[in-house]
Amino acid sequence: MLTWDLATAFLAHHLDASDRLPPHTRHQLLLTRLDLFIDANLADPYLSPPVIAARHHISVRLLHRLFAGRQETVAESIRRRRLERCSADLVNPVFSALPVHAVGRRWGFTDAAGFSRAFRAAYGVTPREHRLAPATARACLA
Repeated sequence: MLTWDLATAFLAHHLDASDRLPPHTRHQLLLTRLDLFIDANLADPYLSPPVIAARHHISVRLLHRLFAGRQETVAESIRRRRLERCSADLVNPVFSALPVHAVGRRWGFTDAAGFSRAFRAAYGVTPREHRLAPATARACLA
């Protein structure tokens, strides 16, 4: 979002004039809020388009329309972000004692096999292989 859009949105909010913002600015502001909400709630296994839409008082249809200009759907975005967090945790020494399935559960994957399949599809290796790979090999995966 442009700095100008943020400044305009900030002022409009404080002047109770949010409804007077241009549609593009309102949509960009809403997308920013949606992204922040998704990131803050990735660990919730029930995070889904209907939950996100309800929390922001919009229809699921509008949520999907807002994401239509992006390279991925809402569900794909959630999955990708969860997998990114899992990937980081798997190689983080702080979580080395945590079983692989627990890392997946920590970021909203309730099924260990489903987590492993999604991880392999995204990164070409299993979560366990990713954890055990030397740092130089992981750099090639990114």
